[in-house]
Amino acid sequence: MKTYQSVDAKSGEKLPGHFELFQLEDVNQLVDDAYTAYEQFKQIAAIQRAKFLRCIAVEIMALGDELLIRASQETALSISRLKSERSRTINQLNMFADLVEKGEWVDATLDVKNNSSQGSINIRKQLEPIGPIAVFGASNFPFAYSAAGGDTASALAAGCSVIVKAHPAHAGASQLVANAIQKSIAQCELPNKVYQHVHDIGHEIGQALVLNSKIAAVGFTGSFKGGKALFDLANQRNIPIPVFAEMGSVNPVLLLPQALSEKKDYWAEKYADSITLGMGQFCTNPGILLGIEGEDLVDFTGLLVAKIKDVQPDFMLHEGISKAFHEGLEMRKRMSRTTVYEGDNTNLKCATPSVTVVSGDSFLKHSSLSEELFGPTTVVVQCADKSELRKCIEVVQGQLTGTIIASGEDFKNFKQEYLLLKQGVGRIIFNGVSTGVEVISAMHHGGPFPATTDARYSAVGPDAIKRFARPVAYQNFPNEHLPIALKDTNQLNIYRKINGSITKADLN
Repeated sequence: MKTYQSVDAKSGEKLPGHFELFQLEDVNQLVDDAYTAYEQFKQIAAIQRAKFLRCIAVEIMALGDELLIRASQETALSISRLKSERSRTINQLNMFADLVEKGEWVDATLDVKNNSSQGSINIRKQLEPIGPIAVFGASNFPFAYSAAGGDTASALAAGCSVIVKAHPAHAGASQLVANAIQKSIAQCELPNKVYQHVHDIGHEIGQALVLNSKIAAVGFTGSFKGGKALFDLANQRNIPIPVFAEMGSVNPVLLLPQALSEKKDYWAEKYADSITLGMGQFCTNPGILLGIEGEDLVDFTGLLVAKIKDVQPDFMLHEGISKAFHEGLEMRKRMSRTTVYEGDNTNLKCATPSVTVVSGDSFLKHSSLSEELFGPTTVVVQCADKSELRKCIEVVQGQLTGTIIASGEDFKNFKQEYLLLKQGVGRIIFNGVSTGVEVISAMHHGGPFPATTDARYSAVGPDAIKRFARPVAYQNFPNEHLPIALKDTNQLNIYRKINGSITKADLN
């Protein structure tokens, strides 16, 4: 039996606990078990699935400080940050429990007409679970997008079984949460393979999961390289499957002239905080600030640099991320006509907050400047005019968010640029910052490629459940053989008499 240990993100010392590495030859059995569990789980009443999700939330909270301390050791994240993320994870589980209980998420639609010109019509449609889901734990969210995170919670809520591949950087925290889920399965008397959790330090197990014919979809949060590799694998299958991959974003910001002239100090402080929030290790940190060159943009840049240089270097999530950040920063320094401002730092495990300043022309010549550099850094692009600004916006299309900082006539004067920015993002923000993602119904956390592999779906909020379901239409089915959301009730008959059809049937 091969095992490995996770390490302390700050000291590099091995932490207690040995985690068994999953073996490639066992993948088929793993997925077969997941499929058998799915066949049983999808038949379970919605109220039982909701109970299960709430039970998981309770068991995670019952882990107490042990979970927080372990996650902090493995990721270098503060206890206060982890408490907040744990709350988000608990809230997500309870949100999906509420959603499943209400039943409206299945989008039940009934078209039943007895006297139409085409004769009788009896077609009813709803969303139904698609099968076992492979979920890859995220390095930067040890709770909210890992063992019991948003992908897992939404897949279970839809009625799918889940296989989680733990992120090796926080294996201990992931295993604690997985144990809490297994305990919940036993308490709720559910198929014990409805949730499975495996460890692997390479790529073979993940690749085998994606290629297995019984896996129905993939949930992934991480790098472009990792997400694109999984996406390509899934499309090489005889029967391709969706990969819902969130692969990072530079979250461009338009800094328009009048807004800067009026509140440059205010925006410099707001953006210094947003750029360095979490040591820049969120997918929504603003990585590119675009403006028209001039005195106000120069002044803003000077204020931003001063404020960011005051932010102390801090540890990154793990050695791999830190190494990539420092290499990316060194590459920026070597580029022609770029200036990198940064503070002092001798610890290569820590990130140095920095600002890269570049002309629009140089930005367009160096494609790597428009790519995400995961860490507390941003690029200020000083464009010569509107035409160059539009070219720069076109280069950075395909993002989770885009922001416009505007005042007075700015919005009117730069409408074409705003519309161009909006075309390439999933969430457009006015006079704010992109960091801070509310887990609510109106939130859309997705965007055109390469930010995600499918801009139609959100990884955050109740709509995330729709990634793991598909519409099924029932034609001329006897009432007793229909799913509960599509059965005849007195209430539905009343609606039919008025409208001829209804949507969002009452599951209760």
